[in-house]
Amino acid sequence: MSNGINIALVGASGVVGRKIISLLEKKNIVVNNFYPLGSSSVGEEISFNQKIFKIDKLSNFNCSKIDLAIFSAGSSVARDYAQDFVKQGVYVIDLSSEFRYEENIPLIIPEINPSALIEATNPILIANPNCSVSQLLMAIEPIHKKYKIDILNIATYQAVSGTGRKAVEELENQIKDASIKPSVYPKKIAFNVIPQCDIFLENDFTKEEMKVAWETKKILDPNIEVQATCVRVPVVNGHSEAVFFRTAQEVSKDEIIELLSSSRGITVIDNPQNLDYPTPLEHADDTEEVYVGRIRSQSIKNENWVSMWIVADNVYGKGAALNAVQIIETLIENNKLC
Repeated sequence: MSNGINIALVGASGVVGRKIISLLEKKNIVVNNFYPLGSSSVGEEISFNQKIFKIDKLSNFNCSKIDLAIFSAGSSVARDYAQDFVKQGVYVIDLSSEFRYEENIPLIIPEINPSALIEATNPILIANPNCSVSQLLMAIEPIHKKYKIDILNIATYQAVSGTGRKAVEELENQIKDASIKPSVYPKKIAFNVIPQCDIFLENDFTKEEMKVAWETKKILDPNIEVQATCVRVPVVNGHSEAVFFRTAQEVSKDEIIELLSSSRGITVIDNPQNLDYPTPLEHADDTEEVYVGRIRSQSIKNENWVSMWIVADNVYGKGAALNAVQIIETLIENNKLC
């Protein structure tokens, strides 16, 4: 076990950056030196472990001071700096989509595919998955392992916090004043549902929808056929997902509940008689678990189909901050940062 690590956090003042700080404190990860970095936020004050730090300029930072850097500042910043940090002997965890689809860069959910972390002999660049994908794969990986999923159809209901602080403000302002026009989203988000997350691609799927397909194949199984519809909803925090998939082997609801209940990071809330099922309002307030409910199993034309409802905190939880911190924990446990 490491005696302590030196960490830089790029984007420390952002929504996810602040949650990463909270989790680092909660997990009692021993941090010898902490360096919050940014560009537009330089000079702002950040609290970590009851100490106040001023955000320094990323472009002037000396990488020799640190063992690991977390990039939570978007694709353009990651593109400009992340690989240079690795070349200078620093492990990098990037939360943007910039490197997720590059074959030689691991896309990691520690509970599912930690081997690149365990086998690393030198500092590497590690991509953190899309928030919708992380919670999805946490819930379906145990089922796929045992019953083999070959077709997956998913509709996501994504909170505005996934877009950032300005999106949250836009929702709150439009709720108070219906005349406020959209600036963050293409249409008004208050009292509305927008069937578009990210830009449209040539195939008429959005980039977010294709991320779900690409990342599921890269992390879980390239043979799974994936179709996604990603929707933005007027919820502040917590992504929800309606998931439908076909399994090679027949599986009952009770077998799925038993399997998921014994899986790390999963909580099953499924009692229709008592109206018990997960919702973002109740289960996505600085929570670490991925919540699964509305589990149904049925035979359709002699095929085995399962339906589920998945909810998780997309900022603090498995969708972003938590997964990044668990990557750090895995590196520490395997003596990569000492």
